[in-house]
Parts: sequence; structure tokens; C-alpha cells
Amino acid sequence: MLRKHSKALLGTLAFIVALVASVAVVQRPRTAPEPTGKLVFEDEFERAEIGDQYLQSGPDLNWKAGTWKIEGGRLVAQDIHNAALWLKFEMPEKVRIDVDVRPESDAGDIKVEVFGDGRTHQSGYIAIMGGWKNTVNCLARRDEHSEERKQDSRCGPGNRCVEPDMEYHWTFIRTDNVLKWYVDGQLMLVYDDKHPVMGRHFAFNNWEAKGSYDHLKIYDLSGQ
Repeated sequence: MLRKHSKALLGTLAFIVALVASVAVVQRPRTAPEPTGKLVFEDEFERAEIGDQYLQSGPDLNWKAGTWKIEGGRLVAQDIHNAALWLKFEMPEKVRIDVDVRPESDAGDIKVEVFGDGRTHQSGYIAIMGGWKNTVNCLARRDEHSEERKQDSRCGPGNRCVEPDMEYHWTFIRTDNVLKWYVDGQLMLVYDDKHPVMGRHFAFNNWEAKGSYDHLKIYDLSGQ
């Protein structure tokens, strides 16, 4: 009888381990692009409230703003409707930005904004992975719908741009008029701008699909 109970217990434990593994977040292999620079800001979101270092802007016209939350040490967004969460900290002109992002539905659609004015959606550059129902990766200047946006051709209809619950590490680097966007250490898109937008702020953003963020770090690349 004891042997039967032991076998049953082992079977239950094996099932639990398999179940946990099946729902665990997958992290992709990472390499770090250069340069790194001097760390001047970081946020690990290990707290209960957003805090006063961020400012939430208004939503798109005729839409209701969602609520940004911190859950389990991550910044979480859903149904935000472009009421971006702007970091009040002013970034250096020559800068590297690192952040972990996680789309949490089949719809993908996770995005941030860089070099904005600190209060207005689409005042800088917008980086989107899995946009438009997980069919587009793009880097846009002041208009995410613009035909001039830089677009990744490796995904599209029938080929999802991002996987749900997959953690991606994003890096943005700009030291001149060229903005480079890396995903897991690999160059994703480049925006070579003759008249670069010179805003000094970073923002998390979201339309409707659930997504989360963590480990925001900003580095000063002055002199590099």
C-alpha cells in the first residue's frame, strides 16, 4: 500500500513540475550591443505603486484611458489607449536605453516611445513589436501609421511577430542622427534621420493587448 501511495505522490509531483514548466515565461538568448556607457537611471518596479517619477498622458480622442499597474515586480498595461506613461527623468542626448518587454496575448502589440516631449503620444519615435494583431514590427517617427516608418519584413500574415509570454530585451542607442533598435542583442531596425527629434523623454505605451515591462535602464553615452 505504501509503495502505491509513493508512486501516486511521485506522479503528482511530476505533473506539477510539468505544469509549471508549461506556463513559465520563456527568455530568449541575449547578447549585449555596445556601447554601454554610464548608468544614470534604472527602475526594477519592485514596489506597489507607480510613483511620482512618471506622468500619464491622455488617451487618443474619444477613447478612455486605462490604468497602469505594478504587479509582481512588473509594469503591466492593458486597454491603455495610448495614454502613455512618461518618465519625467530627462535622458542624455547621447543615450542607451534597455528594457525588458513581454507581450501577454496572441495579439502581441507591445510598444515604447523614445525622444518624446514627456507628455504627448507620437512626439518622438515609436517602437512596436507585434502591432496590428501581431503582423508588424516597426520603428516610426511621430506617426506610427506613417508610410515612412521603418518596418521589419520578417513577420506578417501567417507568421507572428512575437510570441505570447516570451520575454524580449530591447536596446535603443543614439549618439548622432541614427537611432538603432536591438532585440535580444540583434539589430532590429535603424532610423537614419536627417533632422532627428530631440525630445528627452522615454515612455511606455499600450493600445489594448495586455503586455508588461521590467528592468528599465538608461545610460549616458556622452564622449563615446
